[in-house]
Amino acid sequence: MPLIVSAALLLLAEGVGLLAVSVWQGIAWMSGDVESPVSAAALLVLTVVAAAALLAFGAAVWRGQSWGRSGAVVSQVLILAVALGAATGEFAHPLIAAALALPAVVCLILVIAVARRAGRAERAAAREDDADR
Repeated sequence: MPLIVSAALLLLAEGVGLLAVSVWQGIAWMSGDVESPVSAAALLVLTVVAAAALLAFGAAVWRGQSWGRSGAVVSQVLILAVALGAATGEFAHPLIAAALALPAVVCLILVIAVARRAGRAERAAAREDDADR
């Protein structure tokens, strides 16, 4: 149970963090502090959608639903890709990359552990069901 709670809480925290980034983006967009208002609006919408997805994945992991674990794994891999981009290139910032990558790695490990535990429980239940027949 602690694995499920830890994974779900970390996913929920990531979702709330992305909502905070959305607020920041919205303020920058509304104040005109962007080079392309259309691109800024699109990025804002995508960030809100990603935040909603992370919140949904966190709630699903909390409830033990497998689709939440699947979505969580995909989202953590995508976050790691963003962290890699933040660590490389012309405007590389290793500290931002580390701040993105560390929670993603921890969450990925937790979600995989939760998925493995759920798989073992399903197999045990199937064996018990077969023994009852």
